[in-house]
Amino acid sequence: MRYALGIEYDGSGFLGWQRLTQPGVESTGTLQAALETALTKVASAPVATTCAGRTDAGVHARCNVVHFDSDATRGERAWLLGTTSLLPPGMAVRWCRPVAPDFNARFSARARRYRYSILNRVVRPALGRQYLAWTPRPLDAAAMHRAAQALVGELDFSSFRTVQCQAPHARRELQEIRVWREGEGVHVEVQANAFLHHMVRNIVGSLMEVGAGARPEAWIGEVLQARDRRAAGPTAPAGGLVFLGPLYPPDCGLPDEVTLGAGAAVPSPRRVPA
Repeated sequence: MRYALGIEYDGSGFLGWQRLTQPGVESTGTLQAALETALTKVASAPVATTCAGRTDAGVHARCNVVHFDSDATRGERAWLLGTTSLLPPGMAVRWCRPVAPDFNARFSARARRYRYSILNRVVRPALGRQYLAWTPRPLDAAAMHRAAQALVGELDFSSFRTVQCQAPHARRELQEIRVWREGEGVHVEVQANAFLHHMVRNIVGSLMEVGAGARPEAWIGEVLQARDRRAAGPTAPAGGLVFLGPLYPPDCGLPDEVTLGAGAAVPSPRRVPA
């Protein structure tokens, strides 16, 4: 039987999602290792998982989705509560659903969504600091939003990926990006079919240069056209980034928060890395 799980986590203190395979490096500090260890205990047999978004160290998730296979006779409640009881305090299973044998948490997703939050005031944060970036420089959120629209479309995002990115190509379909201010907070929300390594954080770091008045709005489009990471701004810190979750077609039978809206156009699936 194949199951899908919705997982939320605080990425602080973890080495990222993906189980580490480097010689001499323990993988126990990764989110994937923690989840698979818990699932293995519930199933009384080894369990391997595949996730929708392989988040980096320090990045959080409101609802990452994973799938796994198990022949163990367990109900959804057992997978939900039993697994959560065995996870570190910074992780929890939000829901469990049986899915079709061909469902794939990574390749069945049609889109992925991230939100980046910046505290924009003179004084650094004390409360909630692990979920915020901080800059004392005044940011013009409206200018950041206008500049960001140059990134919408199926484009080459070479300028916004890390040099360590292992994706075979840099073309991604960025479907929507919004920047808005809410009190002392500036938020950047972005949706794409998939993302490159550090893509969101590099975009945000560049948009902050525009928001602070250090660069003109047109500069974002120029950086995109350069197809050179050296042309872009700095990488924004990991802590402000939250993976809101993937989006799947309605026929996958998953909760509304990860399902494309009724009547919404469903982008064609593309087997590109998350």
